[in-house]
Amino acid sequence: MKQTALFWAFFRVGIFGFGGGPSMIPLVHAEVVKRHQWLTDEEFADILAIGNTLPGPIATKMPGYIGYRIGGISGCIAAVVAVIVPMMVAMIVMLGIFSRYRDVAWIRGMGQAVVPVVMIMMGQLTWDFFDKSQAALGWLASALMAVIAGGLIYWLGVHPGWVIGAILLSALLRPTSRKHAEGSA
Repeated sequence: MKQTALFWAFFRVGIFGFGGGPSMIPLVHAEVVKRHQWLTDEEFADILAIGNTLPGPIATKMPGYIGYRIGGISGCIAAVVAVIVPMMVAMIVMLGIFSRYRDVAWIRGMGQAVVPVVMIMMGQLTWDFFDKSQAALGWLASALMAVIAGGLIYWLGVHPGWVIGAILLSALLRPTSRKHAEGSA
């Protein structure tokens, strides 16, 4: 039963996730956190961070892991197949149409029109993560981390995976306060 729900959830992501992995992330979030409540926001953020550090496309890593976590190996297969089949069919159809009508102005404009939509979706997801970060760490620490990460990635050319890995490692090595450790025990 979970495999069927996983399939349809990721099939919707595959159909509406035009633009590749980055455009799919908000759709995956909407399906697995908001709609089905399989994950919390924090779990989703952790999966996204780890998925970004690993090689390969995020569009298959996230569904694969989430599918495995929710429904085992068959859930993993269902989620990955569901997300890639619409992409494969759309790619074949769109490339056929594009190669036939590539000189038509509205076909060229169609590809350019998607960029602002993806930008808004990524901005919304970024704001959601920043909002959750400031709730956990405070505004100053969150803003400082964002500026430092942005500087490392954009100005110094450090790969985002290294930055995310360093943040994950520092979170793992960070000593837990006695009060927090007693409250969770």
